[in-house]
Parts: sequence; structure tokens; C-alpha cells
Amino acid sequence: MPESRPVPSERVAEAARSRSFSVEFVARAAAGSLEEAARMLGLAASDIVKTLVVKRSDDTYLFALIPGDSAISWPKLRAVVGVNKLRLPEPELALAATGFERGTITPIGSTTDWPVYADETITGRRIAMGAGAHGFSLFVDADDLIRAYGATVADISQAMGERQA
Repeated sequence: MPESRPVPSERVAEAARSRSFSVEFVARAAAGSLEEAARMLGLAASDIVKTLVVKRSDDTYLFALIPGDSAISWPKLRAVVGVNKLRLPEPELALAATGFERGTITPIGSTTDWPVYADETITGRRIAMGAGAHGFSLFVDADDLIRAYGATVADISQAMGERQA
């Protein structure tokens, strides 16, 4: 990566290097929504992947990678993980579990390597996601990220607003 590119999180950059894949950091203005961030980056909302930190009942966590135009499907994710209870943790728990604030979370460089579950629709694409710091997006080939983290790929999302069981 050329030195002229800003590196908002050396921890994220080093984690990618150590797992033999590349990431690109792009500075952007603060966005009020995912849709606004997508417009700023010239992307469709589906090209931005949300990294959701999910808490299990045993106080361990996992990452769920969901396209920006979709929502997590709790029944599907519970079935894939093989548990009855999952939930989104409070912001302070997410920070403690990953070392990243909400809105910047990425599995790359997390303080703990929690298991990664990726929605099947992100495969084969170059995606944008949290960069570990506010004011930046990270671009990565989804397949490289999935390979590097041994992610489980499955159908774990649903259309926004779709009713959950």
C-alpha cells in the first residue's frame, strides 16, 4: 500500500498483511446513514457490508457480515450457528469485544478473532466496510476476507423490513 494513502488503523492494516490480503482505506466525510455513505462512495447500498457484532448467551461473540441493503435474519443466523439465543450487544460491550466503536467495526484487526459468518450474497465482490476508525471506509475483496478468516458463508440476511419469525 503506498504511503500516500491514509491508514486510519494500523492495527487493521497489519492484520490484513499478516493474513496475506490487501485492503484499501478511503477517507470520506461523516455519514448520517449507510445510504448516505454509499452515495459519497459512489456505491450501491448492497456494496457496503455491515459488520454486526453478535453476542451469544455464553458471553462470547461472532461477526455477521450483512449487505447494507439487507437486515440480519435472526432465525437463519441462529440455525447456522446452532444456538437458540443471539442478540446485538450494547455499544460498550461491542467496543470491549472488538476494540472498535460502532460504525467502524470490522473483523479485520479485532482485538479478539471471533468467528465470522458472511451472508452468501457478498461472495465474489469487492465490498466496502468499516475501517476501524471514523471518517474512513475499507475496501476489500470479500472472498479474500472470507478465506483469511475461515468465515462460514450462508444465507443469514433478509430484505429490510421483512418480518422475522
